[in-house]
Amino acid sequence: MKHKDLRDFLFRGLLFEAEASVFQGAGIKIGADQIETEEHLLAEALAPFPANLRNNSLEMARLYSVLFAFENHVRNFIRETLFENEGVDWLEKLPNKVKDHAEKRQKTAHDDSWLEGEKTDLLGFLDFSHLAQVILNKWEYFESIIPSQHWLKQRMDELEKSRNFIAHNRMLLPSEFQRMYMYIADWNKVVGL
Repeated sequence: MKHKDLRDFLFRGLLFEAEASVFQGAGIKIGADQIETEEHLLAEALAPFPANLRNNSLEMARLYSVLFAFENHVRNFIRETLFENEGVDWLEKLPNKVKDHAEKRQKTAHDDSWLEGEKTDLLGFLDFSHLAQVILNKWEYFESIIPSQHWLKQRMDELEKSRNFIAHNRMLLPSEFQRMYMYIADWNKVVGL
């Protein structure tokens, strides 16, 4: 393919992409629908299992997704707040017990080289309970945002119990779903999400 042909081909592709977004905005379906495709793949993967397990798994998947986003948001919130207040070496200023725990888990992840996934973020190796410990230990940076230490501790302790149920693939009751959604909504309101 000549240089001009390649350029023309790429340009036409860009034009199509720009026009496709206009059509999609008008409600006209262009190309594969990613959501529809994902739903089909999930339904296919769950098909061999009994209906009650499929239904429960879908309920728990939604809750897991919210919890995943919440927990990682808390990690980012800690990272950004400590970086802003303590500078680039904020990790070195974490409580020793918490930092040592995370470093040991990170080392184990690196030693298990067959296990693929994110291994560079030290905060990702903290237990859920450590997140509240870090905030409480560095309270002077968080007290203007979080209502009180008691508020934080109560919510994080209760969320951790429910989180552990989810992490070990146990079904929660609807009341626990609501409690988790309520506490996460409280957090989001407090931190401005």
